[in-house]
Amino acid sequence: MANRRSSALILGALLCLGFVALGFLLGQSAVKVKEYERVVRVKGLAERELPANVVIWPIQYSSASNSLEDLYRKLEANAEVVQNFLIEKGVAAEEMSISAPAVTDKSAQQYGNQSSPFRFVGWQTVTVYSERVKRVRSIMGNIGELGKQGVVLKGDNYDGRPEYIFNQLNEIKPEMVEESTKNARQVAEKFAADSNSRLGKIKRASQGQFSIQDRDRNNPHIKNVRVVSTVEYYLSD
Repeated sequence: MANRRSSALILGALLCLGFVALGFLLGQSAVKVKEYERVVRVKGLAERELPANVVIWPIQYSSASNSLEDLYRKLEANAEVVQNFLIEKGVAAEEMSISAPAVTDKSAQQYGNQSSPFRFVGWQTVTVYSERVKRVRSIMGNIGELGKQGVVLKGDNYDGRPEYIFNQLNEIKPEMVEESTKNARQVAEKFAADSNSRLGKIKRASQGQFSIQDRDRNNPHIKNVRVVSTVEYYLSD
């Protein structure tokens, strides 16, 4: 009987010790998990100003006549004048394209300016697509020469504005992603130092979309390229 009581006491004591040890281990694990849940989320920015490497320049002109045949002849003659002007200024023939004429019959319109002296009005566009942006921009300043040759230009509409494109993003993307990630780490290190913590490994990272915008309204040929990376780091004491 005494032996049975001794065995029971020993078994009980061992169970108690086991529960205490298990509780201690679970407590330690909880502390470690809690530590790993301490994170800081930061954003890193990389930004560059770069010149556009493609220009699209639509040159629109118009003509009017009471004869449809005469109108088409005028538009054809204007197209030749515009193309010769561009070639003389250094634009290659393969950098130019010409659209089909758009013609309006004033007499067929129910509403409009009935006092117009011409029945037919036509528009046409010669478009320059070139990677020689500086060259084309220098020619734009001389566009008034076409007016002296009898070409009526349409320069007051949105469709006639030059468009500038930067299409070399893949060439700079790796460097900019690296730069934004480094910038994020610098921010995280500053936060960790200010909070008396140590910066740990990366928990999660995501790269934002690249954006390409005009630097400002007056300089659309200069592009502002930027990307923001979001990074989460573990913190420890």
